[in-house]
Amino acid sequence: MQRGVKMRKRLHGRASLAVATVVAAGSLASFNANAGATIPIGADKSLTVGFGMRASYTSAEDAAPNGSSRSNDFNLDSARIFLGGSLSKNIGGMLNTEWDGDQIRILDAAGQFSISPELNIWAGRLLSPSDRANMAGPYYSLGGGYWAGVASRYGYNGGIFRGRDDGVVAWGNAMDGKLGYSFGAFEGHTFGIGSLTQNQAKAAGRKVSDDLMYAGRVQYDFWDAEPGYYGTGNYLGGKDILAIGLAARTQKNGVLTASRSGDYSSYNVDFLLEKKLPSGAFAVEAAFYDYDTDGVVLAEQGKAYSAGASFLVGKFQPFLRYQKFSPDTNIDSKQTDVGVNYIIDGYNAQVSAVYSKSRTSISKSSDKLVVALQLQY
Repeated sequence: MQRGVKMRKRLHGRASLAVATVVAAGSLASFNANAGATIPIGADKSLTVGFGMRASYTSAEDAAPNGSSRSNDFNLDSARIFLGGSLSKNIGGMLNTEWDGDQIRILDAAGQFSISPELNIWAGRLLSPSDRANMAGPYYSLGGGYWAGVASRYGYNGGIFRGRDDGVVAWGNAMDGKLGYSFGAFEGHTFGIGSLTQNQAKAAGRKVSDDLMYAGRVQYDFWDAEPGYYGTGNYLGGKDILAIGLAARTQKNGVLTASRSGDYSSYNVDFLLEKKLPSGAFAVEAAFYDYDTDGVVLAEQGKAYSAGASFLVGKFQPFLRYQKFSPDTNIDSKQTDVGVNYIIDGYNAQVSAVYSKSRTSISKSSDKLVVALQLQY
């Protein structure tokens, strides 16, 4: 069950480049047990190739064209190609793509410099430091994770593709890997908070300063360590986890609309407890969020909460999740998910079925059933 987690480390650069080089030196251009192919191309040089996909069937209440019948839709939710490479023991990079429904686009493109386990520097396009849910993403969260975007609103409700941003980040792991940190500077204006990007604001004649967004995250693991930059929503019984993380970001004039601009800031605290049991594993997760748009966009300013629990028994993992966002418009959004994962091969191969019920304080509740297949190679 740990195979998908190990693959994530290789394809997304979570392990050090030195480790990746050792792996490459010991293998030929063939797929190994952890999925993906590592191709040695010289002394301390290698290329890693992999891909993943998520496809789903959705039946949603009142979502048919007539507005009153249930929908019946098959959809390719995601199709990614993962490319990674090392030029030396300390220099590498990643280039990942994603299908956006119409075309293949660049997801990540970054140079990676591994100075030590305590200090790594990445520059290019990548996820900026944020909460565990956003860093885990759809492939490494329960049943597709937080993608409804109710509580975790970092990056996926607008802006650069799939919440990525252009910038540079320094990150590392200290104290035997149990203390993780990341801090970076980015373009910002990527959160769908206002209606304008910086370029759109300039074209519209809005006179605002061009300030960077600063984002950071600190996490401490009381039990097993979680080395690396990206997060994982659940270890599927692979580790004993007791972790608390704090993330924050700020940008002067980070909220732009046609008539106003304001400063953006946010922070969140997230918690994960996962304990291995003789027959599987039990996990509890929770997070709190505070978003501030300087009063410019009240619909994205407010507090949010999420909580969930899962229990792994053999290959089956039932789970429950609750999310709530309370913006300053006083129009709350809530969603409850009840689902089960069938774990075939960690995060490399699994099937999930999730029943979701959502509502706002001014609309009736609606429900949907999503059955999804995830494969990674």
